[in-house]
Amino acid sequence: MISPFGNRIERSSAALLVKDLIPCTKRNAIPHYKRNFVPFDSYFFMHTTSQEEDVAGTTSARGKRADAQRNLDRLLEAAMDVFAKSGVDAPVREIAERAGVGVGTFYRHFPQRADLIIAVMKSQIDACADAAPLLAAEHDAGEALARWMQRYVDFIVTKRGLSGALQSDSAAYAALPDYFYSRLRPALSGLLQAAVAQDVIRPGYEADELLRAVATLCKANPDEDTAATRKMVGLLVDGLRCRPGA
Repeated sequence: MISPFGNRIERSSAALLVKDLIPCTKRNAIPHYKRNFVPFDSYFFMHTTSQEEDVAGTTSARGKRADAQRNLDRLLEAAMDVFAKSGVDAPVREIAERAGVGVGTFYRHFPQRADLIIAVMKSQIDACADAAPLLAAEHDAGEALARWMQRYVDFIVTKRGLSGALQSDSAAYAALPDYFYSRLRPALSGLLQAAVAQDVIRPGYEADELLRAVATLCKANPDEDTAATRKMVGLLVDGLRCRPGA
């Protein structure tokens, strides 16, 4: 057989050549030179859709994280209210119902009761520590110190059920005392240093000494008698002040 180029070829080779030269007419068949071809509009659609899906996925993930954080905040707030009323052994369902979430959501955040107690305790320690710079920005050094000491009284008196975790021998609570001092010690130290620098109180007092002193005064009074405790702590702070001519 003679090829289009004038040379003789074998029949088998000719068959291959004719197959390549004749346009494909078989239904649904795709010519070899188009098999990997993707129309521009299809590529653009696929690429754009992929980007939109990525954005939608990111937005959805952020929304889920925000919902999870709101649930966590509600659970911590509800737990504090329930613990104050019913103690730390209050039923899980009572806490979940007060927070407006299901029991399953509760256990996703806090698989063990100890996890909840630790989280509540840390959140309250953080709130007390964070109050120090806010008070320092709003009041003079002496007033800021006095107000923070009363804020610390609130922390101790309203957390009596939880504070047992600080003295607990349970391994679950082993890190809490260090967390307590790591947050409250520098908060009170900053207020003390500012008061000393302004000659409001006498130097020579350590934050740890005052933290323990206030805790001792709180233990000396019954739960409902916070007025007596506040009065005693006020006297303690007054005793630190500088006296003219002293």
